[in-house]
Amino acid sequence: MVRGARFAIAYGCAIELWKGMEEAMWQQAIEQALHILKNNIAGHPGKLPHITEGQRYEWGGNDDWIEGFYIGMMWLAYEYSGDAYYKEAAESFLPNFKDRLDRHVELDHHDIGFLYSLSAVAQWRTTRSEEARAVALQAAEKLCGRWRPGMGAIQAWGVEGDPDNGGRIIIDCLLNLPLLFWACEQTGDRKYYDIAYRHARKSLKFLVRGDGSSYHTFYFDPSTGHALRGGTHQGYEDGSTWTRGQAWGIYGFALAYRYTKDAAFLDASKRLARYFIERLPEDYVVYWDFDVPLEPGTPRDSSASAIAACGLLELLEWLGDSDPDRESFEKALRQSMYSLSTNYAEASHSKAEGLLRHGSYHVRGNRAPDDYMIWGDYYYLEALVRMQKGIRGYWYE
Repeated sequence: MVRGARFAIAYGCAIELWKGMEEAMWQQAIEQALHILKNNIAGHPGKLPHITEGQRYEWGGNDDWIEGFYIGMMWLAYEYSGDAYYKEAAESFLPNFKDRLDRHVELDHHDIGFLYSLSAVAQWRTTRSEEARAVALQAAEKLCGRWRPGMGAIQAWGVEGDPDNGGRIIIDCLLNLPLLFWACEQTGDRKYYDIAYRHARKSLKFLVRGDGSSYHTFYFDPSTGHALRGGTHQGYEDGSTWTRGQAWGIYGFALAYRYTKDAAFLDASKRLARYFIERLPEDYVVYWDFDVPLEPGTPRDSSASAIAACGLLELLEWLGDSDPDRESFEKALRQSMYSLSTNYAEASHSKAEGLLRHGSYHVRGNRAPDDYMIWGDYYYLEALVRMQKGIRGYWYE
């Protein structure tokens, strides 16, 4: 056997060995996550997690923007394990989410997609429940009600005419658009697609900077649509790049490309991904803002890295083997997920309520700057089950 052939065989064996080790590592991480999730369901029946501090979730009702992530985790767990315990737990919350829509409980914001894509749409995708489909379509109609023709975008926060937020968009909203694309597929009504597409184009034009960084928010004159200024709410300063916002952009534009095949969205996702990867710290888990001065104790945001991992997984589906970004994206994905699972994930002990430590919510506002974030838990689990079993989450069929 020639030397080159021996090397090729040895290299191939090493690759297969690493793949086997990687699969075992992801499987162990998933099992740990499901153990914690099952304990939470059993320990807090009928309740939903809320942002708090002290390495515990505050358990209560359905009146924030984050409750859908918990239900989405149940559906991921059911699809991964086949354990009906998770399915029954998730289904039990649908009447609660329906009631919230009917009574319009704290829904004057864009996060309707986060709430209902991961609860009602997830239930429909998994079980084909007509009841869940009806709730999801009702939610899509509610989100359409936030379309503001004057500025040609979905208003992020507040009621129409709000003096502070009446002309404001936010990069997070890209992950709410799949609810509208889904509603178009279900009903054939083009208005859902048009609103989602036009909002994504507006976000691309005004939230993505020329160097591949991003604004968290942007302000327009709500009546004329004239652009006013970029800004931030949870980032370090208006001109900085908030890492979670950058992660929303990576995943959100990749999903917009899936639905529309507009190449500008794929290009935007790639540019945001390059910017994110080029600024990763040594352990591949980002700090809360790319421009914040680093000092001892500067908060990380493990949730941003989990979201970005899902975005990279989505991007990689659209990149050919010869794409110049493919190798660096794959490397960053695996190293980030390795770091999250070994350095940030909770072990499956009975006291843990969250999956990932060291997430940040609103550092400048001193609100949960270093704690569990339920969306971080969701995206971490989504990335794991996608890598392990090809389960993609609930943003598309």
